[in-house]
Amino acid sequence: MEHTGNQAPAAPEQPIGGGDGGRPPRRWLKAVIVFLLIAIPAGYLYISALQSRGGGGDKEEQATDGQLEEGWPSRLQRRIYGMSVPYYATGVAHYEDNSWKSSSLYLQFTTTPAKFDKWLKSVGTNASALKDGEITIDADEAAVVGWKFGSGHHWKGTVHKQGDRPRPELEITANMDDPKHPKVYVVSTTTP
Repeated sequence: MEHTGNQAPAAPEQPIGGGDGGRPPRRWLKAVIVFLLIAIPAGYLYISALQSRGGGGDKEEQATDGQLEEGWPSRLQRRIYGMSVPYYATGVAHYEDNSWKSSSLYLQFTTTPAKFDKWLKSVGTNASALKDGEITIDADEAAVVGWKFGSGHHWKGTVHKQGDRPRPELEITANMDDPKHPKVYVVSTTTP
């Protein structure tokens, strides 16, 4: 082709499909990227929902079983529920049960009579408040953690109300079959 005068040189012809050297456009790549950008977060959310649902079921099942956890309640739990545990107590276990109506901490331990008396004073009551044959924790509460308060045992118990709400109410029941080692069961309940 000749170049004459004021005419600009002709631009080379563009291949069909864009200026990328003759390769067809990669629409499929864009589609795959968009699909992945949607599918990965959606899959993650789906898996998280399943795990959360399963985890909630495990927690619900554990709450239904009312499995006591060996060891002392946390410092925060002891403060909230107005309880302590006697030093050198054995068989210490606890369980916390929360609902929108109330929250309860279940506690059990075995101790000596002197330490039990000291513990009663630390929670605001005393040994003279314990009544023979009294089981202060009702069957529904006991069932939460699998406690059984049957006949044929020497029980003593008291309910200690710590004044106005939100101070917790303590239901204390002790198995005195072995007077040297009372086994103590307590339910401390707070209501909002």
